[in-house]
Amino acid sequence: MTIGHLPALQVVIPLLAAPVCFLLGRWPRLAWLLASAVAWTTLVIAIGLWLQVREGGTISYAFGGWAPPWGIEYAVDRLNVLVLLIVSGIAAVIFSGSWESVRQEIPESRQALLFTNLLLCLAGLLGITITGDAFNLFVLLEISSLSTYALISLGRDRRALTASFQYLIMGTIGATFILIGVGILYMLTGTLNMADLAHRLGGLQGSRAMHTAYGFLVIGIGLKLAMFPLHLWLPNAYAYAPSVVSAFIAATATKVAVYVMVRYLYTVFGPEFAFSAMYVQWLFIPVGIIAVLFTSIVALFQHDIKRMLAYSSVAQIGYMLVGIGLVNVTGLTGALLHVFNHALMKGALFLALAAICFRIGNPRIENIRGIARQMPWTMAAFVGGGLSLIGVPLTAGFISKWYLILAAVERGWWPVVAVVVIASLIAVIYVWRVVEAAYLHPRPEDAETVAEAPPALLAVTWALVLANVWFGVNPGLVTSLASGAAEALFGGYLP
Repeated sequence: MTIGHLPALQVVIPLLAAPVCFLLGRWPRLAWLLASAVAWTTLVIAIGLWLQVREGGTISYAFGGWAPPWGIEYAVDRLNVLVLLIVSGIAAVIFSGSWESVRQEIPESRQALLFTNLLLCLAGLLGITITGDAFNLFVLLEISSLSTYALISLGRDRRALTASFQYLIMGTIGATFILIGVGILYMLTGTLNMADLAHRLGGLQGSRAMHTAYGFLVIGIGLKLAMFPLHLWLPNAYAYAPSVVSAFIAATATKVAVYVMVRYLYTVFGPEFAFSAMYVQWLFIPVGIIAVLFTSIVALFQHDIKRMLAYSSVAQIGYMLVGIGLVNVTGLTGALLHVFNHALMKGALFLALAAICFRIGNPRIENIRGIARQMPWTMAAFVGGGLSLIGVPLTAGFISKWYLILAAVERGWWPVVAVVVIASLIAVIYVWRVVEAAYLHPRPEDAETVAEAPPALLAVTWALVLANVWFGVNPGLVTSLASGAAEALFGGYLP
């Protein structure tokens, strides 16, 4: 293996490992070991790509020796290397600790199928992030989406089938919009390479067809990233999927979709067209604020903790949209930081829920009363993830929210500052509902005594909790990546 082929191997390895995983259907534990090894391999590759980008700048990899824009190009820069680290790192951690949870929730005959689809989803997400070709991005988006539909349908509750079908319908509509947008851009320019598209679209900003393509892409990608009010597929998908699947897609899928939105707005169309001609900030700011406040309030009234965290995810996506809509380097830095930090916090919280589900089944608030006495490490991990979700200082969640507040102050938009503070206080309330039930209520007399979660599941949960603390205390590495990417994307543009 030569280091020059790392961009291709980042996607090819999990893609080729997926059918091998499927052939191991009679030996599901081997399938899990293979999936875990592949996930760690992709993390090592992502670290290698990051080191190359840090030393030498953007990496371009041409498939088949066909130079771009004629052939498919994989391009790695300061923006997508951050997302590659998120996706591969989350996959490595979650896959490694997933065996006990999968063995309990999934019938043995379907366990290898689950790991097969996890690898396909991982390959799709990594490919979406690294590709420099618009149509290739669409194909990889469908690979990740189709595997996600299958993963959600494997949930033990029959409502998982309905949730999967609902996501299938909504996701197909979003994919169709994206494909129409890409088709119009190809009709206008005759190219699908993103860098070449950006160059050729520069002289077409008065074209109505370009405006139409822009609208289709923003709505299609918005549906994929669960932008309010296109988020209706997300709560059921997260609530009824297998616990490990909920943790993985909550920490990765919507983050990659946010990356795709940023890539199209800043790289393909350019910030001048996106913000000065199309004024997309006047869509993102109100939609983001409504999402942050409304879905946080909805989370208050959920009795199923998975659904509560799902609505919280829509609110966190609202923060990212607000950061993009502020149209300054600090705001985009805050949005990119929140992509990274939200992956850590939601990964930790959903893994803690996976540990709870392992012992008590249904993670409803009334079912966890007094459970902190019997599962102290699990509940402590949930509290740690909850503190980061709220944005308490010395956690990762605080850093990104602080950048968003600084960006709003730079623009003089004090109402946005108030929204961030109010939504964080609402998060205190719904996180406290779980903490209160687990710590301050007695265990029901008729409830079975439960043991602590399996050590492997606890270990990966605490790895993400400690990562939330580490990047809250030492944010320099991630903030330098995010700020460098934001400055490069703006490229001197001033709103």
